[in-house]
Amino acid sequence: MAKPGKKRAAANEKVDVDKLYDINEALALIKDINTCKFDASVDLHVRLGIDVRKADQALRGTVNLPHGTGKTKTVLVLCTPDKEAEAKEAGADHVGLDEYVKKIQGGWTDVDVVIATPNVMAQVGKIGRILGPRGLMPNPKTGTVTQDVATAVADVKGGKISIRADKFGIIHAPIGRVSFDAAKLFENADELLDTITKMKPSSAKGTYYKSVAVASTMSPGVKIDPKSFIK
Repeated sequence: MAKPGKKRAAANEKVDVDKLYDINEALALIKDINTCKFDASVDLHVRLGIDVRKADQALRGTVNLPHGTGKTKTVLVLCTPDKEAEAKEAGADHVGLDEYVKKIQGGWTDVDVVIATPNVMAQVGKIGRILGPRGLMPNPKTGTVTQDVATAVADVKGGKISIRADKFGIIHAPIGRVSFDAAKLFENADELLDTITKMKPSSAKGTYYKSVAVASTMSPGVKIDPKSFIK
């Protein structure tokens, strides 16, 4: 196994792997131990005490981060011609239907979010096997299947993100960049965690927050004490 470089080794030394940090302390530490030369993403990793095999515990939804993620998302809107102007005016990067269905069938998926109107979902279904595994399949639960494409595009561009618990009950979500000041990172994290708390299934028993950690690109993870954010 390769040894970590000097910068990564120094970052590792600053993190107590056995400690549960206060959320504000953890976010400040993540900024301090960043070793990337670029503006790294900061992500929360939340392991929940849920059983996603049960339909009522398969958590999925959206969060409007007050300060966005620091990344401008590329949006594709699949719609009929009568909605194209509305989507373009709202800031969609790609708008259309048949030509994009063909492009995606050919392997093109160079977008971050796909929004579709309800009346084209039959065509979108043809590319579901391609979009689904990439987390791009439009879904009413995430607001990406809607007649109001202008609002949907504006929300995504403004910092709305989709969250979903994976098969292990873990949610991975961006909360900003290391260039964000600690206060903005906290406000984004607080909004995300508050939303996850409100999404707790009534059938979930025992400890809800099994573990929470924050990490930036290529940095060691920092464990967060759930008591520091549970209201």
